[in-house]
Amino acid sequence: MKKQLPRLPTDKAAEDFVATADLTDYDLSSMTPMRFEFQPKDRSITTRLSESLFEAIREEADRSGMPYQRFIRKALEEAVHQPST
Repeated sequence: MKKQLPRLPTDKAAEDFVATADLTDYDLSSMTPMRFEFQPKDRSITTRLSESLFEAIREEADRSGMPYQRFIRKALEEAVHQPST
């Protein structure tokens, strides 16, 4: 049986834990994947949406736990990087 991850009160404690622990000994099944955005955002666009589409986007973004603008950017990135059929 795998160990439960400890609660780490600070970033420093987390860094020290990850640097020294063998993470294969721990149950990571409850982890939520995180995506960090490192590229600078150089361009902005303006688009007009119907109120119903905008509300649907905001609701889906809330369910996904991210701001709606990041949700839209993610959807655009996924659409561009999908393999052609």
